[in-house]
Amino acid sequence: KMLAVYFDCPGGPENLYVKEVMQPHPGEGEVLVKVSASALNRADLLQRRGKYPPPKGASDILGLEAAGSVAGLGPGCKGPWKIGDAVMALLSGGGQAEYVTVPEGHLMPVPKDMTFTQAAAIPEAWLTAFQLLHFVGKIQKGERVLIHAGASGVGMAAIQLVRLAKAVPIVTAGTPEKLKAAANAGAAVGFNYKSEDFSEKVLAFTQGSGVDVILDCVGGSYWEKNLSCLSTDGRWIIYGLLSGGEVHGDLFARLLSKRGSIHTSLLRSRDKEAKRLVKAFTEDALPYFSGGTSPHLQPVVDSIYPLHEIAAAHRMMEENKNIGKIVIKMP
Repeated sequence: KMLAVYFDCPGGPENLYVKEVMQPHPGEGEVLVKVSASALNRADLLQRRGKYPPPKGASDILGLEAAGSVAGLGPGCKGPWKIGDAVMALLSGGGQAEYVTVPEGHLMPVPKDMTFTQAAAIPEAWLTAFQLLHFVGKIQKGERVLIHAGASGVGMAAIQLVRLAKAVPIVTAGTPEKLKAAANAGAAVGFNYKSEDFSEKVLAFTQGSGVDVILDCVGGSYWEKNLSCLSTDGRWIIYGLLSGGEVHGDLFARLLSKRGSIHTSLLRSRDKEAKRLVKAFTEDALPYFSGGTSPHLQPVVDSIYPLHEIAAAHRMMEENKNIGKIVIKMP
């Protein structure tokens, strides 16, 4: 048996509780991981509200990432992992429990000198940002990238990965504290979307030429401003719809006049690409997390909650107060 986060019917954070469930067994090519820490994602909030069901065959326990140690190997495992190895992984579910099974090709080593709490803040945010920038956006050296929600987990990861790619990160955020945190992470400039028109500011900063790539998790309400500051041949990548998906106006004509392209991406439903993504990230980005590297990459942990305070962690994220990741520690 093991402890896991559960809810019986969709609703608010008060519906969450910790219950005893059966420990999973690793299947063919799977590794059993004893979870030390997991982290919270917006997808967990949506799933709790009944708006984002897990993919077919995935665990219905919340938690899209985890860090811990290898506790068992399923039949047919050929990979480098052995019992006791410190690992982290992106999951299709099941991370907020004491144990989880993971396909061996989806595991990554925890960088040396890093705690499990820090490592738990890497997989979802960093793999999402890496995938959006390199697999979808095909970012090039010297390009300018506008990152909305700059102080979120994905935002903070994207700022650092844009710097690593020798490109220029520009962010939006809703408070001075969040803009300061984004600047500390390496943002070239940041704009408060509540008190200023970010598209005007971006055009001024880029001397009228606009940005080559936009990472957008906001959607509907930003479309006009996004298009005004998108450069000719720019790529607008939508990976979330925090403000909804409805667009009123002449989107296509505006997009066409810029020869712009819209890309969309959801990490959770991409099982086939996950292995390739994990391999590329492990080779190209992971070495920069170890001590003494330059540029040095660092996960940003906002706060840590014990498993039994999972409802409080959800409330914190719903209030949009966190800068970086909210981590859940196992008992």
